[in-house]
Amino acid sequence: MKHIFGLLIALVSLPLMALEVGEPAPDFSLQASDGKTYSLADYKGKQAVVIAWYPKAFTKGCTIECKSLAENGDMIRAYDVAYFMASTDEVETNTKFAEEQGADFPLLSDPDGEVAKAYDVLIPVMNVARRVTVYIGKDGRILKVDKEIHPATSAEDIARTLDELGVARKD
Repeated sequence: MKHIFGLLIALVSLPLMALEVGEPAPDFSLQASDGKTYSLADYKGKQAVVIAWYPKAFTKGCTIECKSLAENGDMIRAYDVAYFMASTDEVETNTKFAEEQGADFPLLSDPDGEVAKAYDVLIPVMNVARRVTVYIGKDGRILKVDKEIHPATSAEDIARTLDELGVARKD
């Protein structure tokens, strides 16, 4: 019975349709920890975008990942890119989490999980996002969907991936 329950959870959490490289990224408009609202459309034709989805603020792996991005964000900012962490946490929770971790970048809040669902990262039964980083080109198309995230080296890994993807460096 335990195995059947686990299988059912695994099946329910599988995305119905995976994001594919080259497809247009789903647009979003989400509130962030810095009090602003960010939309993907604001960056189209201007800048690449990275969204590091994470399951839950104040949990071990998410704290480690946020600290990596906060402490080593200069590596990412060397590229012409806007970057965010995003979760299904309420904006107030993400604001406190960002403050506690010293995050100098916005944490996006998607409490109803609609954007997470559009990005195929939502675990519906739990309404939390999987730890997945999505890279979006200046043209608004998916460059890469990275599911192999190492929280402690997130900033370095993102910078390396941006370089591999040919995202322009800032002058």
